Amino acid sequence: MSQQQMNNNTSSSNIPVSERYWTLVDKADKKFSKIRDLPYYERNRYDTYFYKVFKVYTQLWKFQQENRQKLVEAGLKRWEIGEIASRIGQLYYGQYMRTSEASYLSEAYIFYEAILTREYFKEGSFQDFNLANKQLRFLARFLMVCLVLNRREMVHQLVNQLKMLVDECKRTFQDTDFKEWKLVVQEIVRFLKADTAFMNIRPLRYSLVLDPHPDVLPHVAAPVARKNLRLRDAVLSSYHHNEVKFSELTLDTFRMLQCLEWEPSGSFYLSAGGKNGQNGALGSSRINHSQDIADPTLPPNPRKAVLYRPSLTHFIAVLATICEELPPDGVLLVYLSASGTTGHTLSPSGSGTCFNAAENITRDFQSHTIHSDGTSTSSMSSPSNSPNPSASQKKGDCISYHTGCLQFGNCWSGGLNCIYPSDLIPFTRRPLFIIIESDASEVFKAISGAEKGERAALLLSPNCSFPIGSSDASRHSVGSLLTIFLTAPLQAFCLLLGISGSDIEMILGDPFLRRFLLRFIFCRAVLTLFVQTYNKEEFHPECMPALPDAVSPRTSAFQTAVVQLAKLFHATKRFVFTEAIPLPDDINSGTRS
Repeated sequence: MSQQQMNNNTSSSNIPVSERYWTLVDKADKKFSKIRDLPYYERNRYDTYFYKVFKVYTQLWKFQQENRQKLVEAGLKRWEIGEIASRIGQLYYGQYMRTSEASYLSEAYIFYEAILTREYFKEGSFQDFNLANKQLRFLARFLMVCLVLNRREMVHQLVNQLKMLVDECKRTFQDTDFKEWKLVVQEIVRFLKADTAFMNIRPLRYSLVLDPHPDVLPHVAAPVARKNLRLRDAVLSSYHHNEVKFSELTLDTFRMLQCLEWEPSGSFYLSAGGKNGQNGALGSSRINHSQDIADPTLPPNPRKAVLYRPSLTHFIAVLATICEELPPDGVLLVYLSASGTTGHTLSPSGSGTCFNAAENITRDFQSHTIHSDGTSTSSMSSPSNSPNPSASQKKGDCISYHTGCLQFGNCWSGGLNCIYPSDLIPFTRRPLFIIIESDASEVFKAISGAEKGERAALLLSPNCSFPIGSSDASRHSVGSLLTIFLTAPLQAFCLLLGISGSDIEMILGDPFLRRFLLRFIFCRAVLTLFVQTYNKEEFHPECMPALPDAVSPRTSAFQTAVVQLAKLFHATKRFVFTEAIPLPDDINSGTRS
């Protein structure tokens, strides 16, 4: 050892343990503040930042473990230990959001669970307002991790604790307004109520217990030699007024997020008997949580950017960044769920809302398209330029030039927060798989044939969404219909029939995209044959380019599949089948349900 190293060690040993600890805390705080607000969607740019701040927190955690007694004697509080663990949990969750690697999510759960079981924030929380807020924020963050990880038992435990803590804080700190925390409680309760039909039936994630392994999927013979494309990234965003959400995760984006992940190996089917002890050291539950890591032979989860009500400029910036960093063999999935046009007609049941944009497709797209000379017309046109400027407008309705787009913002903001088909065309230089869930979905047909390099695949929801549940407003309480079919088709089938959850693959090489397409075909077949939407094209979803006739809803194979499923729910009379399809012998009993 050199003389300089010996001198440094001697100097360090002369510094009190508490002083060295608080120096590390200060260093960690500064690095954490730099990384806390960095965007999740950039692929590799901030990796070095994460590793630097994580290294400091690793040193800090190890130091307080090795010197716990001396630090406690020097005045270290339990909540201060909990705050370090909470920061580490935040780092892991943030890195999961940047990479979609399930191991980071599992590590976040480990740290948050240790904080909960050791009650780091509980002591003194009802005497100190700031400490009470720390505990509330911790519970909200842990709730998000458990929700994404699909640990529903823990979710309900945390919701109960959050309710009790908010109520206790209201009584203790009577002069303080806890309105925001009451809204958080209302959000998660509403979210769980809306998602009840989707729990404990099967995981939304790709499960090798229930779905085929990618290696056994049949290969598609391409007409020309092409690169082997794989889904690498996804942009998920929704904007509906009064939509169900928790924090910045809406019901629709949550389902899509879940459906774009591999189910951890067997964890969905583990018994609840192997619960962790409450007095073990932090990280003692790693053996049990190792089940959360997916099969290493599987491809990685596609990275996902979840955008909550983004501005148009932010959405375009994220899309551009991801396209720039997309690997050569990568496909980008773009999922957009939002309201669109404002023409009102009756639904097939006599109630509900239907938006018809067909007559405006050509006009709207020409008004907002990118011309060959590189110029573009304004996405804002005055009401006087509309085909019918004298048309009366109901209060709250958007004016006519908003037809032909998705509204990601207040309708009175003009085109500033509207997404037009032409906004996506520049990005078709890369392979895009686009899912549009909107009453204006039909206008996005204009993308097909106008691509700038790669052919885009589009799954388009019906312009008219058949009301599911007790009222037309039910889309706010159960989510968007096509999205439900794409993520949980059996539950969607039951919802369409009015059955609650308690009552009850040959197209692409990529397993995630294949599953979306198969479920889309199922959705189209069900809505095509459903009595109340039979021969009503406005209620049928569309795919661009067109799917082959072999998967038409009117083929014998698909009608047979639907009639067999309908028979299970005694609902065969709710569908229209051709005479060539043999119906069950007990069809007369099919009026139940």
